[in-house]
Amino acid sequence: MKEARVQVKVPLVPRPGMQESEENTVSVSGVGKDKLPPMHLRSVPPPDTRSSSPGGIKTEPELVPANELERTTTERTHVPVIELDQFRRVKHRRMRTFGRRRRWGRSSTRWQPAAAVSALLAMALLIPVILVWPRSDESAKPIPAPTDAVNTRTPVPTPAVPVTYPEPKVRVFLAATGTTMNLPLEDYVTGVVAAEMPAEFRLEALKAQAIAARTFIVRRLAASDTSGVPAGAADVTDTVSHQVFTPPDQVRADWIRLGKVKEWEKLQQAVRESKDTVMTYQGKAITASFFSTSNGYTENAEDVWGNAVPYLQSVDSPWDKNLAPGFKQTVTMKRSEILQKLNLDAIPVTSQKNGSWMEVLSTTKGHRIKEMQIAGETFSGPEVRKQLGLRSSQFSWRTTGDEVQITTYGYGHGVGMSQWGANGMAQEGHTATQILKHYYTGISFGQASKMLASK
Repeated sequence: MKEARVQVKVPLVPRPGMQESEENTVSVSGVGKDKLPPMHLRSVPPPDTRSSSPGGIKTEPELVPANELERTTTERTHVPVIELDQFRRVKHRRMRTFGRRRRWGRSSTRWQPAAAVSALLAMALLIPVILVWPRSDESAKPIPAPTDAVNTRTPVPTPAVPVTYPEPKVRVFLAATGTTMNLPLEDYVTGVVAAEMPAEFRLEALKAQAIAARTFIVRRLAASDTSGVPAGAADVTDTVSHQVFTPPDQVRADWIRLGKVKEWEKLQQAVRESKDTVMTYQGKAITASFFSTSNGYTENAEDVWGNAVPYLQSVDSPWDKNLAPGFKQTVTMKRSEILQKLNLDAIPVTSQKNGSWMEVLSTTKGHRIKEMQIAGETFSGPEVRKQLGLRSSQFSWRTTGDEVQITTYGYGHGVGMSQWGANGMAQEGHTATQILKHYYTGISFGQASKMLASK
């Protein structure tokens, strides 16, 4: 169905009595003139002459036939002027206003979430303020000013004065002369470190040795132990039965003569920096045993001396193998010499036939010989080491004719701290405290002079 299009033409300045023209006609597209009489737009008369409907309702312009329009042409006194340009401008302004309203509507929609978040933040800030706002009946009470400024002043604490204890004395029996030397504890430690550990060792290893030597003698002094001393007026000897000791004055003179001035200064530094420090276990000084070189492990105390000690347990010591010059040594003995040192008469015939006259029965946790059988008799590993004068209780042997070649690994009884192992740890950057805690399980540290103050 086609859409009907109506075209309205209105004169810009109508005058009374003007002739009817095509400009006043209303044409309808698609409709013949014979079917629809010509229609004209009749203007509404002025307010004083036009008729009103009942109730004061204004009437709208209406379409009337042409013959009726001719009769009323003379009666028309006013025709409104409609400017098309003005109509277009009004329409354009309305369209722009409508567009701005739509754009403003979209913009306000974008700002709605931000406005909601701002409102929530404002409420979150205001609610705590309202809750803690002081009530009108809870007026703040003024803090009274101090009446006496001297009483309110904070007293200055008096610095604590460290408690000092007198340095203990040690009486050393000198086996070479049969005399006794009485000297301060730190001088005794200096003489022990100089005699027990090479001066070329690292400083931290020397400090560990100083603490071990000090702990050994403090334990004896605290227990009033004079065992192994031939003369009753001494606390310890200068031999391997206790700790090897050289008088400090003699050490200083010998080392300066040999050009070892730096070594002497390093030795003094090690003793000075470890001064008065001892190892403790449950508040008491420990048995700080030490030895030269391990076979890669230290030994449990019960496997060497028969008594278990909680802080003398087997630990690994891998540094000795690469550092100690006497880690592995081989000695050759006659069969008869071995039998004589072990108080054995002869090798049984059965052992001679099968070639098993020496046999290992068991080993320790430290990989040393615990028990072995020689010529049908059973011995402990430490016992064989002592009787044969071997460097270690870990050894192997090979028999060639009447000769026996025995190869040992490590040097010493193996209980406690390995000196070459301590030097290896010091080379890796470990401190004296770390070295001692590695070789002595679960120990602490204490003050020697304090422990001996009551003696």
